[in-house]
Amino acid sequence: MSEILRFEPSARMSQAAVHGDTIYLAGQVGAGTDVAAQTRAALGEIERLVVLAGGAKASILSVIVWLADMQDFAAFNAVYDAWIDPESKPVRACGEVRLATSDYLVEIMVVAARM
Repeated sequence: MSEILRFEPSARMSQAAVHGDTIYLAGQVGAGTDVAAQTRAALGEIERLVVLAGGAKASILSVIVWLADMQDFAAFNAVYDAWIDPESKPVRACGEVRLATSDYLVEIMVVAARM
């Protein structure tokens, strides 16, 4: 059986977990007053955690995006499209949900491969 590695655990959860060659991230949010700022912060944290767990931006396999308001879809995509590796685009889903607090406008969850 493969070992499970956990990164940055807290009382409730880990920010990342690795099983075999797969990296799973907790949903990431970011600070900021608009969806663009929060998206940039969350994507920065995603990249940091994926690298910490042994992957790279190009190894991201799957992205799930939750927006508090689908009116922010274009603003989110503008930041996301500039960030994502154009040669290694992951599969992606996006939906509108009520996030944990009214301060959060976007939450992003990623699965990646270890390199």
